[in-house]
Amino acid sequence: MSDFYRRKLPHWHPEGQMFFITFRLANSLPAHIIQELEEERERERQAIRAEFSGAQQRDELYKLDKKYFGRFDAWLDRCIEESPRWLADENIARIVAEQIHALDGERYRLVAYCIMSNHAHVLTDTAEQGFKPTHNGVTAPYPLADTLKLLKGRTARYCNQALKRSGNFWHHESYDHVVRDQKEYERIVWYILNNPVKAGLVEKWEEWKFAFVSRN
Repeated sequence: MSDFYRRKLPHWHPEGQMFFITFRLANSLPAHIIQELEEERERERQAIRAEFSGAQQRDELYKLDKKYFGRFDAWLDRCIEESPRWLADENIARIVAEQIHALDGERYRLVAYCIMSNHAHVLTDTAEQGFKPTHNGVTAPYPLADTLKLLKGRTARYCNQALKRSGNFWHHESYDHVVRDQKEYERIVWYILNNPVKAGLVEKWEEWKFAFVSRN
């Protein structure tokens, strides 16, 4: 873990909401893998509901969702060779990074992100400002969904233009997770930054061109 990460982690704002978001390229996971993961998670959910109740049940379900995400993310790395890898192109990754930054201060405070070859992780803070949707569409009452629609729509359009292709660029669903406390916040920031290290692409996260953490 770098000295910068230890000494200058961006501020935690417990009074508001931070969102850990993962979105992936279209067709980046085989359908049978997604089905297996969903079926496994549902079996574990049913077991938790049968064994626990109240606050303890909520905590156990929360832990299960985190465990499920870990499995899901691991499969994204395993399927790297058979997956579309458009984000491995620096020009395409740069488009995505620029649009993530473009919404900083407008729709969220950007804390961290990492862009891998077939998916991206982003951590945003919506506590400091009253971020509002920019249109009256179906996602307008849901600020996070509205922001993701804006971000994924822009990046899909610009990336497809750069690749001279058409069709779906991102998978239609995204994973989002509300950060609950300081400890989880620190774990998620490090998880995001360490993604290319874990994948064996670099030795230190700072060597990855498309890994970012706020210095504020």
